[in-house]
Amino acid sequence: MIGPDQRAFEADAAKAAFRLGQAEGRWRLISMAWPFAFFGVVAKDGREYVLRLNCAGYPQVAPTGGPWDMKSDKVLAFDLWPRGQGERVSAVFRTDWKNGAALYMPCDRESLAGHDNWRREMPSKIWRPAEGIVQYLELVHELLQSRDYAPPLRSAA
Repeated sequence: MIGPDQRAFEADAAKAAFRLGQAEGRWRLISMAWPFAFFGVVAKDGREYVLRLNCAGYPQVAPTGGPWDMKSDKVLAFDLWPRGQGERVSAVFRTDWKNGAALYMPCDRESLAGHDNWRREMPSKIWRPAEGIVQYLELVHELLQSRDYAPPLRSAA
């Protein structure tokens, strides 16, 4: 029996905004093992980064997660993470933050905690339950498509 958070997530994944992102090749839902959802998000160089997001409490509670290695079933090795040429991508894909378990951005529940200043400094990036998972994926996709994006230090084997 699925709970209300999983039902809400599945309803959002069936909405046009989510399906459009998939159809345009920006992201895809790879699999679910509730409360975890695995997404592929495409960077401007064509690499697909897998995110493992804990969606427990969705949508009232923001998801949290980061780059994931599907083969080894653990956080992606840090030298395979996207990098930044400036500050934007590096500020979000921080390997020194939560040991890689969360992206450092205002719509991630682990990162928002203790950063009340983000509510007034970056209000458009604070988790909005009505927008749902598309908000999280759009922010990540935007970073991976930006001029600041640089590929990882090494390529996956």
